[in-house]
Amino acid sequence: MIRIAVVGNIGSGKSHIAKLFNYPIFNADLEVAKIYKTNKKFFKILRKKIPRYFSAFPVKKEEIIKAIIDNETNLKKITKIIHPEIRKKMKVFLKQNSKEEAIILDIPLLLENNLNQKGDIIVFIQSKKVEILKRLKKRNNFNLKLLNKFKKIQLSSSYKKKESQFIIKNNFVNKPAMMSVRKILKKIL
Repeated sequence: MIRIAVVGNIGSGKSHIAKLFNYPIFNADLEVAKIYKTNKKFFKILRKKIPRYFSAFPVKKEEIIKAIIDNETNLKKITKIIHPEIRKKMKVFLKQNSKEEAIILDIPLLLENNLNQKGDIIVFIQSKKVEILKRLKKRNNFNLKLLNKFKKIQLSSSYKKKESQFIIKNNFVNKPAMMSVRKILKKIL
């Protein structure tokens, strides 16, 4: 099984490009959202570690955002609690898809959390900052302060590019992105 990891900046279009590969995808953001909505154990740990922000289950996105914006150490606390759970879910996904020709890892902090392995194919999604910001502002939960907090914990684009075997220039038009994906698949399969 070939592991293809899609990396890039927040809002660069990683999840969209990941879907274009047309292989099973492990999307860490979706898994985190599921944990917030369904995992009562996670909620109890959060409420114990950061009681001021979490009062009722399920955990609401607004509560997470407020906790992170109010205090930078809260982001570290939250990630310390949630990352082990994401690692478990990723292991289950990999096991369930072990017979697949390839799988896609759509994990925003893949390199930062050392979730990549030696043989992984890393694809960096490069997008113009102006376009990214324009797209992020359209999201109903856009928050510039939150974006800046997450940027602080991300590795630089230049480092991610250096670690990547492929770069896809995403101008948010489907056809060129699809052509790039096809070229990559042709080279690695």
